[in-house]
Amino acid sequence: MSLKKIHDNQPDKFEFTSKNMELVKNILKKYPENRKKSAVMPLLYLAQSQNENWIPLAALKYIGKLLSMPYINVYEIATFYTMYNLSPVGKYYVQVCTTSPCMLRGSNEILKICEKKISKNQNTLSENGLCSWTEVECLGACVNAPMMQVNKDYYEDLDKNSAERILDGFMQDDPLKPGSYRNRKSSAPDNITNKKNGSNNA
Repeated sequence: MSLKKIHDNQPDKFEFTSKNMELVKNILKKYPENRKKSAVMPLLYLAQSQNENWIPLAALKYIGKLLSMPYINVYEIATFYTMYNLSPVGKYYVQVCTTSPCMLRGSNEILKICEKKISKNQNTLSENGLCSWTEVECLGACVNAPMMQVNKDYYEDLDKNSAERILDGFMQDDPLKPGSYRNRKSSAPDNITNKKNGSNNA
């Protein structure tokens, strides 16, 4: 996505919904009044969840006023942590793990499928605006490698066919069920689980 398109997508205003404002109040209760700036990270995450996986500049300023802290300090935090997206990533944000266990089990093939199904380059919106993808380090599901995280959900024990079906689902705005695609339960050995449950859950 070009810088012009990113700029064009910036809303003039941002404020939390009434439902999220209740969550904000509960978050702030966890901190002393003179330490409410410490709530900046959960509030940034809440803003991102409300705004289809990215935080507009208006939200950074809004959170700054809410917490009585300078906008530049909110911006510094939002740009330091990779968990925050400051430009549109789409309704479905695909993060493909390529740390050693996933790479040894075929994550490079999943990257190629992302290039084919979503966009040639990572951190670039698909033509329909629904998806983008990026390569990341360990997501903590090594035993069920290869895997990818899409928004808050994990898709594990992938292969070429299951990855293609999953990404097709996102591109059609009809997501498939997350979890293991070898029918594992948690991290149980898949040969035992397969005998009990049959073929995969897709």
